[in-house]
This record gives sequence, C-alpha cells and structure tokens, in this order.
Amino acid sequence: MRIASNQYHQTMNSALQAANTGLSTVMQQMAAGQRVMKPSDDTIATIRLARLAREEAALNQYRDNIGSLRTRLQSNEVTLDSMKEDLLLARDLMVWAADGTNTVDDLKAMSGSLAALRDSLFYSANSKNAEGRYLYSGTATNVATVELTGAVPGSRYTTGVGVNTATQDVAVGDGVALAANVSLNGITTFLNQLDDTVARLALGDASSASAQITGVDTMLSTITGQIGALGGRQMVLQTLEDNHGAVGLSNKQASITLGQLDYGEAAVRLNSYTQAVQATQKAYARVSSLSLFDAF
Repeated sequence: MRIASNQYHQTMNSALQAANTGLSTVMQQMAAGQRVMKPSDDTIATIRLARLAREEAALNQYRDNIGSLRTRLQSNEVTLDSMKEDLLLARDLMVWAADGTNTVDDLKAMSGSLAALRDSLFYSANSKNAEGRYLYSGTATNVATVELTGAVPGSRYTTGVGVNTATQDVAVGDGVALAANVSLNGITTFLNQLDDTVARLALGDASSASAQITGVDTMLSTITGQIGALGGRQMVLQTLEDNHGAVGLSNKQASITLGQLDYGEAAVRLNSYTQAVQATQKAYARVSSLSLFDAF
C-alpha cells in the first residue's frame, strides 16, 4: 500500500504534537504538584474542587465575622461591667442615705458622690465603638442612647429619637446569626429617678433613698443579665470558630486528595511521553530519508 508524502507528514506531525502536548502537561503538573491543571483534566474533580473552594471562602468570611463580633461583644461587656460597678457604689450610698442618723451635710456630700455616678452612668450609656457609633441604641447607631434635654431634676433625661431595642445580627455560620448589641432597657427612667434623688439629697431630703434602692437593684439585674448574655454569645462564637476550623481542615485535606499529583504515576507518564517523542522523531527522520530506490 502506498502512502502519500503529505499524508505521512501530517500523521507524523500529529503524533509529535500529541506526544509533546502530553509531555508538556505532565511536566507542568509535576512542577505545580497538581493533578488537575484545567477542567478537562478531570471534570468531576474540578467541580468538587470548585465546591470546596466556595465553601472555604464562606468559612473564611464567617471566621472574619466571628473575630469582628467578638471584639464588639467584649467592648460591650467592658462598658456594662463599668456600669455595674457604678451601680453597686450608688446602692451603697443609697443604703447609707436611708439611714436616719445622717446630718444634712452628710446627705449633701452623698449627693455630690451620687451626681458623679449619675454622670458616669450617663456617659457609659452613650458609649461608642471605634467607628463612632452608639453601642446601646439598637439599630439607630447614629443617635445617642440617652439625651440630656431638660432642666427640671427628675425629667432631664430622654431617650434618643429613633433609639430601639432591635438587634444588629451578624452571620457567623450557615444559617446562624448572633446579635452584636444589647439594649439598656429602662436606663432613661433610672437616670431620671437617680437625678431626682441627687437633687433631694442636696437639699437634705433623704425620703426617696429607700425607694431608689429598688430602682438600683432593678437596673443592676438588667445590666448583669446583659453581661451574662454577652458571655453566652462569646461561648457560642468559640464553639462555631472551632467547628469552622475543623471543617476548613477537612476541606483542605479533601482538596489535596482530589487535586494532588501522584508523582509515581506522573513519572511513568513522563517516561512514556519522552520515549514516544524520541521514537517518533527517529522514525520520522529515518523514513524521510528513504526513496523509491532504497532496498530493504
């Protein structure tokens, strides 16, 4: 059977290109340590690797959110703990003031101390985060939680317009969100009651001290409850972070299993393609040098 020269050259070129392509591919794989360099190398593995990459990206975002949320919760907790200490000091002063043996000068001195604690509580209630947003205004983070607007003791404090008890939820897992804030329910009423007591004590009147002890206890209960809630959320965050870390490690191991190159198998292919290229080149050179007058 006779073969045309053009047909022969095309066949040999195709064989060389196929062998060189295979050789180039295996060398790239060995250099990168990856079995799947392009989707056509393994379609199913490519789809699985893409799914793992998407999941890992989501886990990284959740972990970033957890870190940011933990910082916000800790900031809230520090401020609330400071308010709790102020309330405990205020309670001690109220108990002392309720004692009928105090002189007018004693009550006036207590009034000054309570006024300082009142102002401290007011400023703490209007605490801001690093971005300048109010911590305890619900979703109205650009509005002061409590405002000082009046002049009559006992009614000078008002809640900021738009302040609410809604939560600022942060996604920390697939379908899991935690509130980044807490609310100071009753803080405005309490500050007005404390303000009234301060004014009365300044006049030597301790008649409201006993009743104010109950108000302090109520506010203390609110504050300690919120501190407990913040602690509970931080425990949940730690558990979620540990879970995300475990899932992320599992995904990385799966990615390695799917995409990592088997160097032993790759070495065999490299040798096969190298031999194919060499054999094809030798055959091509040998056959190309033949003519019709050569005898076999």
